[in-house]
Amino acid sequence: MKKNSILSLVFFLLFQCFSFAQTYGKVNALSTLLTVPNVGIETSIGKKSTLQFDITASFWKSIDGKPYEFYIFIPEYRYHFKEKYNGFYIGAHVGATLFNFQKWNYLNSNLYQKGFGFLIGGTIGYQKKINQNIVLDCFLGGGNSQGFYKGYYLDTNIRYEDADKYNKSGEWIPYRGGVMISYRIH
Repeated sequence: MKKNSILSLVFFLLFQCFSFAQTYGKVNALSTLLTVPNVGIETSIGKKSTLQFDITASFWKSIDGKPYEFYIFIPEYRYHFKEKYNGFYIGAHVGATLFNFQKWNYLNSNLYQKGFGFLIGGTIGYQKKINQNIVLDCFLGGGNSQGFYKGYYLDTNIRYEDADKYNKSGEWIPYRGGVMISYRIH
C-alpha cells in the first residue's frame, strides 16, 4: 500500500509541474538521422531551472552480425545562465542503461556484452529560441559509466569471462550530444 501512495504522489507532482510550466517536447535531429532516436521532455521548475527527461534507444538487433541494441534513460537538472530556453546552460544527471551490444573496446573481436549500467555526469549546452514555440538545443555530455554485464562469444550462449554473476567495468566517456529540436507543448 505504501508503494502505491508514493507512486501516486510522484505522478501528482509531475502532473503539477507539467500543468503550470513551460514544457517542450524534443527530438534529437542528429541521432535520429543515425537511426538511434533520442526523445525527451523539458519543463520549467524555477526562474532559471528546468528538468529534462530523455530516452535514447537503438533498436538494432544486430549490425554486421554483431548486437547493437541499447537504451539510455537520463533525468537531468539544468541551470540556465541567462534565461530558460535561451542561452548557455549546464546540467547534472544520473541515468540508467540497458544493453546488448559490443562495447567500443571490443569492436575487432567476436565478443559482446549484455547487461545494465548506471551513469552520472553533466551536460553543457546552448539553446536558441527560433520563435515562441520552437527552440534549438545544442549539447554535449558525458561522465562516469558503470556497467554490469555478462560477456558472450558471438553466435553462442557461451560466456568468455569467468565472473560468477556479472562482470563489472567503469569508464569516463562522452555518451550524449547533438541538436534537439524542441516544440512547446504547454
